[in-house]
Amino acid sequence: MEKEENLKNKYEKSDKEEDSKSINNETKDKKETQEKEIEKTSEEKILELEDKLARTYAEMENQRRRFEKEKEEAYEYGGFYFAKEALSLIDNLERSKQTLENDEVLKNSEALKKTLEHMNIINKDLISIFSKNNIKPIESLNKKLDPNLHQAMMEIEDDNKEPGTIVQEIQKGFTIKDRLLRPSLVGVSKKTDDRSKKDPKNEENSEKNK
Repeated sequence: MEKEENLKNKYEKSDKEEDSKSINNETKDKKETQEKEIEKTSEEKILELEDKLARTYAEMENQRRRFEKEKEEAYEYGGFYFAKEALSLIDNLERSKQTLENDEVLKNSEALKKTLEHMNIINKDLISIFSKNNIKPIESLNKKLDPNLHQAMMEIEDDNKEPGTIVQEIQKGFTIKDRLLRPSLVGVSKKTDDRSKKDPKNEENSEKNK
């Protein structure tokens, strides 16, 4: 009986030890799994944080560049709108000059000549002031039409010029540095439209007249 009891106790003890080992192993595995998950989560958080920091830095750099560009443009073209308005001085001066030149009463008079001389001096002074501030007139006459600089207002028949050549300047255009202040308003040449050669009726009449 005693031997049986001892055997029983021995097996029970062994089972308990096995159970204890099993529990310890499970606990250890769980702990390792948790540690790995924590480690993985931490790495992911670090990567996520690094990504956010990189994006934030990139955005700050973009904003800095935009600010620098805007500041540079403000310095370069600060007087853009003022210059655009100031061009009306030249326009008014030119219109006044044309009005005086077409006045039949004043034509060929000494008073008109002196007035026009003074107006030309004022016009040259204005152009000189503009030029010193990088505001320059656009060359137009006898140039090919450039949509970036010229605006065609009319077509004028002229067989002596290539089609699209500027033959009349209605209003002078200007640039400020590399930017268009306003386009030149111009008239461009086109080939003569000889309808008489294309009209069959005119050809018939011509034959009858012979």
